[in-house]
Amino acid sequence: MFQQIKLTEEELSIVQNPNVAWVQKWLNAHAGTDLVVDGVWGVMSRSAFLLAFANKNAPAITEDELLQIARDLGDTDTRRIHAVAEVESYGSGWLNNGLPKLLYERHLFWRETTEPKEIKWYSHPKAGDYTLDKNNNDINDSWEKLAFAIGRDPLAAFKSISIGKFQVLGRWYRQCGYEHPIEMLWAARNSELAHYQMLRDYIVNVANLKSEFLALNDNENNNRAFAKGYNGARYAENQYHSKLASALA
Repeated sequence: MFQQIKLTEEELSIVQNPNVAWVQKWLNAHAGTDLVVDGVWGVMSRSAFLLAFANKNAPAITEDELLQIARDLGDTDTRRIHAVAEVESYGSGWLNNGLPKLLYERHLFWRETTEPKEIKWYSHPKAGDYTLDKNNNDINDSWEKLAFAIGRDPLAAFKSISIGKFQVLGRWYRQCGYEHPIEMLWAARNSELAHYQMLRDYIVNVANLKSEFLALNDNENNNRAFAKGYNGARYAENQYHSKLASALA
């Protein structure tokens, strides 16, 4: 069971699923919801979760904050971090309804879960089904899949999403300085700065690309190492190295 917020002995004696109850208690404490902490993840819990994570007033990153991110990466100005943001981001970090962007990966949940494996809308051994609103209910499908997966295995669910402007996987929550991936998603909900901090921490602590980042310039060949490390071996198919060079020209 997750340790950041502890269930009382009384709560443990009555809840159906302690890990789900922990999420309910976390939401009450951090998002001001008023859920019954019973470990039953039904319609009310899913709805409260989605409402809690919507934020249309999250502040944009400032130029001073962006400069600090660049300095954390060993740079002296923001040209490179601006270029990476231009090429590697998914535009705004939020959906129109205020939810931070995320991509739910059903195959990662299948891999991560410690519960008995069942093929569901949100759980499958193969990647795929990247839809936006398959059931036409005005809920983004990645968020809806996450909301259902929480009821099955919350930790696996939050580790199986790519979060925010730079789509950093929840499984890297410790490398990004969080004690639990729900906190990583909550940070992305609260400010654009958090999205850039996740990018920084991914570059430094996960992909080990700090020196490759500092080598970025307007020569596309000098950008290949970063593009490969960030986008994978097939980076050239989408010309990421060339796009970075253009952004830095």
